[in-house]
Amino acid sequence: MVTTTSDAPAPDELAPLPRKVVLGLSAGHGGMSILINLIGLLLVFFYLPPNNSDLPQLVTDAAFLVVLNAIVLVAASGRLLDAITDPVIAIMSDRSTHRLGRRIPFMLYAAFPAALLTFLMFLPPFTELSGWNLVWLAGVQILLYVPLTAYVTPAFSLVADLGRTSDERLDLATWTSVFWALGIVFAGLATPLGALFQSFGMSELRGLQSAVGVVCLVALGMMLVPVKLIDEPRYARSEPTAVPMREMIATVMGNRFFRYYLAADFAYFCGLMIIQTGALYYVTVLLELEEGWVAVLLALMVVLALGLYPVVNAQAKKRSPKSLVILAFALAAIDFGFIVFLGNYPLPNVVQAALAISGFALPFSILSVLPSAILSDIAEYSARTTGQATAGLFFAARTFLQKIAQTVGVMGFALLTSFGRDVGDDLGIRLSGAAGLALYGLAALLFLGYRERELRTELGG
Repeated sequence: MVTTTSDAPAPDELAPLPRKVVLGLSAGHGGMSILINLIGLLLVFFYLPPNNSDLPQLVTDAAFLVVLNAIVLVAASGRLLDAITDPVIAIMSDRSTHRLGRRIPFMLYAAFPAALLTFLMFLPPFTELSGWNLVWLAGVQILLYVPLTAYVTPAFSLVADLGRTSDERLDLATWTSVFWALGIVFAGLATPLGALFQSFGMSELRGLQSAVGVVCLVALGMMLVPVKLIDEPRYARSEPTAVPMREMIATVMGNRFFRYYLAADFAYFCGLMIIQTGALYYVTVLLELEEGWVAVLLALMVVLALGLYPVVNAQAKKRSPKSLVILAFALAAIDFGFIVFLGNYPLPNVVQAALAISGFALPFSILSVLPSAILSDIAEYSARTTGQATAGLFFAARTFLQKIAQTVGVMGFALLTSFGRDVGDDLGIRLSGAAGLALYGLAALLFLGYRERELRTELGG
């Protein structure tokens, strides 16, 4: 059985966690969700629209090295610094002695540049095809992921820092996931909001850019809520750790529970980015529906997921979260298989769209809640056994691999568009469904190796 060291703060030394702290942290997660999902939903579609869209093509789709196109190459550029920024920001956060706490100051100073740079990604210097648009996109993307990492890693770390028990960490993960889901809806509203601006005389391009600006302002406001509401030194485990960097990294990466978690999480986020990037193509190319249907379908999924969150929360307290996660991976794989033949079923296209998005609601509700709660338990186990609260580095490792996975997902989807992304020439879009099926099937197999029972025994739960 694990014993708590003298350096680790006892849960009963912290003030009771009020609802405003839970909702404040959740609002911050919703804001960063808006920015991340805005990029996932719109970036490739914005720069390389299908031929049935009125948006201009802004970058070349010429192939490099036979199959790689410009978006494939640019999609990776913003992640190149993450090998440095993720662990550096995490270690700085874990060691911080700021009077406001270890996490909140990073979130305060990162919120505005993250929102601004996200908006600038959709504001290229030229409104027609130009190589300078590629330069702009690559440069802004590189800059963006520094403040975005500086907000995301501390925000996720607060789930572990604020939660005292497995159930409390699960509740925090549930509420932050609720707001994350709402953030997806807000991100999806960019397309219908862009159509509204068009009704006032704007072009489709300017209308969409204006909508992105409005959505980014909403995200900024939400990201500043936890800064205002959370008194971190009062409610969280805020003692800075003094372990040398090399030892901290060795402790995190050597954690026997963490390795299988990371492998499955990588596969999950790679598949998630494929479905996010492909959403507009599935709707407009495979189903030949208007772009505005994306927001409607995302709202449908989120409404269904919100209804399932209480069920997931309750079942995770009674049953094995590991088994629920594996079930979610399996169901998501089946849903991706359904996408492969989208538009060819003997059903109205709107019904096909509703079935596809509804099928993803249960996997989404499970996979947006339980992985963060599981990782918080892993970080808690590490804190108890080492006496050092290094949750930031655990979540940094996760966010770093998330971004790599998201990059692989975007690159994979963009690469597949080389095999067809237009109505009547859609093989690449359909192949993305097969790729998602394979990734989620792999994730289910990988997560079988996670030793949940042993961890819970060690934590005394």
